[in-house]
Amino acid sequence: MKPQIVFSKKCLEYGAWHIENPQRVKKAYEILKEKGYEFLEPQPATEEDLLKVHDVTYLQMLKDGVIEDVDTPAYENIYEYARLSAGGAILAAKTNGFSLMRPPGHHAGKCGVALGAYTKGFCYINNIAVAVKRLDKPTLILDIDGHHGNGTQEIFLGDPKIVYVSLHRHPHYPGTGYYSEANCLNFPLAPDCGEAVYLKTLEEALKKVDMEKIEVIAVSAGFDAYAGDLASLGLTEDTYAKIGKILAAFQKPTFFVLEGGYIGENIGKAVDELLKNFQ
Repeated sequence: MKPQIVFSKKCLEYGAWHIENPQRVKKAYEILKEKGYEFLEPQPATEEDLLKVHDVTYLQMLKDGVIEDVDTPAYENIYEYARLSAGGAILAAKTNGFSLMRPPGHHAGKCGVALGAYTKGFCYINNIAVAVKRLDKPTLILDIDGHHGNGTQEIFLGDPKIVYVSLHRHPHYPGTGYYSEANCLNFPLAPDCGEAVYLKTLEEALKKVDMEKIEVIAVSAGFDAYAGDLASLGLTEDTYAKIGKILAAFQKPTFFVLEGGYIGENIGKAVDELLKNFQ
């Protein structure tokens, strides 16, 4: 049985001019619908859920639109869109599904972004962190986005229940993740390193995790490492198929949350390959 896709058309209502735009998700949705996936409609995360991850002052700033970043602007009602995206991650965690929602989240730290700005990197609420905190189980967070999830690392650094593993392009935005620290295992990779190097690194990274202690795998599923995308590591649809098989072998409850990836057709095809090889 194929994993279910969490999606709401409400996430397409903002930010049409931006590289992180509705079309990237809309196109992926259309491809996955054509391939016969079942879709689930999320509900917004509660403020209680958000406060387990983010500072109350930061959340109020989001509500009030008091944020200034050209890449991560204060769109009208962005707090509500971000809450819904976080709710998508929660539903994906409950159903072992894939949240195909925007905005993404892995750059969002406790007080916004770990780099000191209130928002950055297209992220407002750390969706996967909200879902993992709600589950409250020993979890491996595997971040396959082409950028380091600095916000996720900030939130979970030193947390005994969590192992965070990130494979990402170096040098590249956000300028973090060059070394491992405590429970956060980072694997910077050269631009367009290609499938063979990537998969070998992934397998080596996962060997460092005591999977007997892990109950859940949460995947920050960014697709900007796809060849030609914003943080290209030279990956292809076939690479994501192989990632799916690697994860399936652990036989653990697993859910996926969309991060980056800015070519909608590639996202749709890569998600399909990832999920159909995870079954």
